[in-house]
Amino acid sequence: MKYKKCFAGALLIVLSACQPSGPGLIANDGTLTLVSEGYEFTEGPASDSLGNVYFTDQPNNRILKWDSGTGEVSVYMEPAGRANGLYVDRQGHLVAAADEVFQLWKIDRNKQYEVLAGEYNGQNFNGPNDLWIDPQGGIYFTDPYYQRPYWKRTEKEIEQERVYYLSPDKKEISIAAENLVQPNGIIGTADATTLYVADIGDNKTYAYEILGNGVLGQAKLFAEMGSDGMTIDNQGNLYLTGDGVTVLDPTGEKILHIPVPEEWTANVTFGGKDQQTLFITAMDALYSLPMKVKGTRF
Repeated sequence: MKYKKCFAGALLIVLSACQPSGPGLIANDGTLTLVSEGYEFTEGPASDSLGNVYFTDQPNNRILKWDSGTGEVSVYMEPAGRANGLYVDRQGHLVAAADEVFQLWKIDRNKQYEVLAGEYNGQNFNGPNDLWIDPQGGIYFTDPYYQRPYWKRTEKEIEQERVYYLSPDKKEISIAAENLVQPNGIIGTADATTLYVADIGDNKTYAYEILGNGVLGQAKLFAEMGSDGMTIDNQGNLYLTGDGVTVLDPTGEKILHIPVPEEWTANVTFGGKDQQTLFITAMDALYSLPMKVKGTRF
């Protein structure tokens, strides 16, 4: 704890110096704040229409909720299928990559879940990891293989690690992108014209044109770096994670690095009532940072 506090004190100075020229992205008085800690490994932040932020503590098998009204963090659901990535759909349901059982779940307000997807061509997924829901309600999700200590299986059923698409009616699953080493983070633009996919296994991030109905154009190299999770702001800037948070503009140029006082930054999203606060999951903690830009949930 002492190390964190000392490091965070120095971090505020670094953040101020890291703001890009021009209007900047971080709020004028914005400082990185430790929201809560004491978890085992935080992941999958996602915000709803009220600005509440849900995130996972995967090793402890629970989903937590930061309340935009009170600023308090509480356990939202436990157990939670060892959920990893999360997203909130237009109806307010929480959609989770339930890594424990290789499935996608839709979780209602009573914490009851429905399995949306669990296999492809009769074989279990490797382990749905992260997801993005398009304006029509279709779901793009990454399916890397990370051997988990809580699994009984010790090898893949599907050799390829891909991006899949679940149709809006939830009746059809198709391959959206393949020829990837280990796809992980994923996010689409607000206008649903571009899908970004991080191939963390090959340390690259790709941009795909969204052609419709789960069909993507050819992969275009966007950045020579991978990412665990990612988000996007209303200026089209892409936020990648790993070593803190790295922000790239729509051309792929690095415009900001946000240091985070943890060994690994797993994921990031915008939340708060105005969607103008960046929330960062990193190791055992959740951080926040006030921004000038806003998030785009859809």
